[in-house]
Amino acid sequence: MSNVNVYQQRPADIAGQSPLHHAGLHELVGKGRKNAGITLREKKLRGHLVIRGDAKDAGFSGGVHKALGLELPVALTLVADGDTSLQWLGPDEWLLIVPGGSEFEVERKLRAALDGQHFSVVNVSGGQTLLELSGPKMRELLMKSSSYDVHPSNFPVGKAVGTVFAKSQLVIRHTGEETWELVIRRSFADYFWLWLQDASAEYGLAVEA
Repeated sequence: MSNVNVYQQRPADIAGQSPLHHAGLHELVGKGRKNAGITLREKKLRGHLVIRGDAKDAGFSGGVHKALGLELPVALTLVADGDTSLQWLGPDEWLLIVPGGSEFEVERKLRAALDGQHFSVVNVSGGQTLLELSGPKMRELLMKSSSYDVHPSNFPVGKAVGTVFAKSQLVIRHTGEETWELVIRRSFADYFWLWLQDASAEYGLAVEA
């Protein structure tokens, strides 16, 4: 077992605050335009872990599967099981998102399953958040916001990319026909929230809890 100091970053007796806590999204639930073209929900306080290792090493890929029950995704894709997802970030790097509060135990399981392998697991939960956006006008919003081609032939369900968005950068994940997720950095959360309000104004924006 690795001798790395693994600890609970967010103890159960301490209430966490998401990067958009100050925006009061809960106060906007039910106040958006009826039949809004865009619906936004913050999947707040999820566990975010960055895993690094050699995908070609059967010991590493097998250890990840043993711990998570998920196969390592190939380039520009993600795999999911319920609220747990594993996304390719680079040739030797993946982003694991798990239900909030489970990240400590998941990291311990990963380290145990990968014992003896050359790997890295870093808890980055405090540095980013996940926004889910859905609706019939989502592609139009993305075309306003990013130069990346989001046409169905180029960006099918299951694809995920890091790209330019507005005047910053984030990760776009296509998780359903009209459902997308944005992985955003904490320091840019307010900027992206303001941008999304403006970009979706002509379609209508509804907020869900």
